Amino acid sequence: MIKRISLYSAGQGLHEFTAQVESTVREAKLEEGLCTIFIQHTSASLIIQENADPSARHDLEQWLNRLVKENDPLYSHTLEGPDDMPSHIKAALTSTSLSIPIVNGRLALGTWQGIYLWEHRHKRGQRQLVVHVGS
Repeated sequence: MIKRISLYSAGQGLHEFTAQVESTVREAKLEEGLCTIFIQHTSASLIIQENADPSARHDLEQWLNRLVKENDPLYSHTLEGPDDMPSHIKAALTSTSLSIPIVNGRLALGTWQGIYLWEHRHKRGQRQLVVHVGS
């Protein structure tokens, strides 16, 4: 089963969408298999991260922003603004797809794990994902 999910990104940061993926897995009615999620963008990424304490997500965002700074004079790809090239670098350093086992009809996520869109751009907008659930 393949499903497309459109997510609204409120700007830079981690945006949880675990519930949408869980719904897709339930809809597939598959007891065992694999759920693969792919983002169709080059300036955002996907991550599985703690969903209990928001400070963990905040610290990750701050760390990545320190690692990949805006307005670096080495960047030539700046047509869309100072966050343009850093967003591509951040996406290259993280993941554009995730694979999560399905066990007993559910995602095999740990107790404190959630699925996040990691938006690397400041602007708000839609992001497109493809979710494949299969055996």
